Amino acid sequence: MKTGDGTPGKSTPPAVPRRPLLAAAGLAPVLVGLAGDSVAQSAAAHEPSSGPPAKPLPTPVPTTEADWVDVVRALGRPGRIIRRTYHHTPFPRHDLHVVSRGVVVSPGLALGSHVSFARYDNGSTLMMGDLAVTGDEMPALTDALHAHGIAQTAIHKHLPAQAPDIWWTHVCAHGHDAAALAHGLRTALDSTGTPPPHRPRPSRPLELDIAGINAALGVTGTSSEDVHACVFVRRETIIEEGHILPPGLGATSAFNFQPLGGGRAALSGDLAMVAAEVQEAHAALRRGGIDLVELHNHGLTDEPRLFFTHIWAEGDAVALARAVRPALAATNVTPAAV
Repeated sequence: MKTGDGTPGKSTPPAVPRRPLLAAAGLAPVLVGLAGDSVAQSAAAHEPSSGPPAKPLPTPVPTTEADWVDVVRALGRPGRIIRRTYHHTPFPRHDLHVVSRGVVVSPGLALGSHVSFARYDNGSTLMMGDLAVTGDEMPALTDALHAHGIAQTAIHKHLPAQAPDIWWTHVCAHGHDAAALAHGLRTALDSTGTPPPHRPRPSRPLELDIAGINAALGVTGTSSEDVHACVFVRRETIIEEGHILPPGLGATSAFNFQPLGGGRAALSGDLAMVAAEVQEAHAALRRGGIDLVELHNHGLTDEPRLFFTHIWAEGDAVALARAVRPALAATNVTPAAV
């Protein structure tokens, strides 16, 4: 999904309260300015106890839209810069009519492929994404990814009991030619029914208590694609494929609320956790009546090792947000900064 890689609004309230074991050190939201301290800590952790210092890990650098013109051209659609660092492009599956437990799933709820590109201080580019495809599309997509040197790092489900059968595959590649990476991904997507960009529809108010959802989760979410999304990032520095990831890239907990009428919503989302957090978070979700769809990894070499649980529920939207809050409090996350 991330649920797509959506971002919250411009103001960020205090972070989610956490259990005493994880308490007070650094409840402020993760901002780009924290990256330097985190990178220094990560580099120190990877130095051997004796001998010459370890070679510094590649570190992400700030970028602008001008840095990604060739990527936009290769992908055939615009994207946006997230947190002044990486370039993010969504590919919503507006062509699919998917029903899960009687709910017609909107693309914004759980049918969004997306890909992000981050530039590094060694001149290389890291590409990471999550692609939503039908079961029939998966073999051709897989072959196209492999033909272009793009790794699949996870294959799993986001939704319970869906029709038609939908799968998600996480992808990763890096190199010094960002346009070539984008071209390979575009070729793979062209093997599926992923539609071209569509003209944005005028925004409309959602039939949800947005203020109540935000207050329950302790975050300022964003509304688009007919859903309200609330996103949180891991506080740790995350390393993947030997690269320090920009804050939030590949390591978010995200919750999407799709209106069902009368203040009710379908909730689809996932939690990013380290192993020691999984059982407490799962127990908290089940106490709140939230269904656990899948537990899996999104990457192959991430440090610390991250696990993701995709969830589903239907009910009063604010009550669902309150049910999720204790699980968030059991994890080392903070509301995502713009």
